[in-house]
Amino acid sequence: MHGVLGLLNGVNSTFIMSNIKNKLDFKYLNTAHQFHLVDPSPWPLLASVGGLCLTSGGVLYMQKMLGGWGLFLNGFFLVLLVMYVWWRDIVREATFEEHHTVAVQRGLRLGMILFIASEVMFFFAFFWAFFHSSLAPVFNIGGVWPPHAIIAVDTYTVPLTNTFILLSSGATVTWAHHAIILGAKRHVVISLIYTLVLAVLFTYFQGLEYVSAPFNISDGIYGSCFYMATGFHGFHVFAGTIALFVSFVRIVLNQQTTTHHFGFESAIWYWHFVDVVWLFLFINIYWWGNLEPHNLSATVLM
Repeated sequence: MHGVLGLLNGVNSTFIMSNIKNKLDFKYLNTAHQFHLVDPSPWPLLASVGGLCLTSGGVLYMQKMLGGWGLFLNGFFLVLLVMYVWWRDIVREATFEEHHTVAVQRGLRLGMILFIASEVMFFFAFFWAFFHSSLAPVFNIGGVWPPHAIIAVDTYTVPLTNTFILLSSGATVTWAHHAIILGAKRHVVISLIYTLVLAVLFTYFQGLEYVSAPFNISDGIYGSCFYMATGFHGFHVFAGTIALFVSFVRIVLNQQTTTHHFGFESAIWYWHFVDVVWLFLFINIYWWGNLEPHNLSATVLM
């Protein structure tokens, strides 16, 4: 009797251990890769709702429709909230849960490159509209560019100042990038402070220019091209400033290392993209497009 019970216990134990092993093997087979399968998240949906409210409210406000400004503000703050909570989750996954392996970082780099490429196409549309209107001005605006009724912003005042500010911020953020690779935290912090101060100064002067500009977005094709191109660039500067500030806080908290700092690196890439776009804006819209009113298409043909 005891022999039978011992045999049964042995079979039972073997069966239990076999089940445990199979479960462990099953779990191992489903997770033995370098990629990060993210948990379900509500933030993409909320970001879409915030973006819809932001853009729709902006259009309604510009059309002077009731509730437009309130919808714009709700969308704006919802986007800010989603930026905070989504970044919080990514920081947790990268820093504390260590999900950002080499393969994941490679995918993030590719994603950032594709995102910047899409942003290039985004601004290409505004430059297309500008050159379409300025190279062959129609008779409705007098056949000249800038139109006769427009008093353009002086190229050598705020725009030139902002050019020096933004290019200087590109130099300081490059300083920060080299410093973090070398592990010089003090240099990273100092250079990032300079970069953030320059970014805030740029945004301040841009707002000052808008307030004092002698035309607005509803002043024909010139106003539309000017404010859409420079306004969206200003929004990108704002987004880049937030990204750099988040990176600054993480560096202060020792969450970035010499080999694990892609969040900071992607913000630097984005900032350099913003610099390049501004150079195109300054040369084409502020300088070339603000020449004395004449038929620019005739000048090009000559």
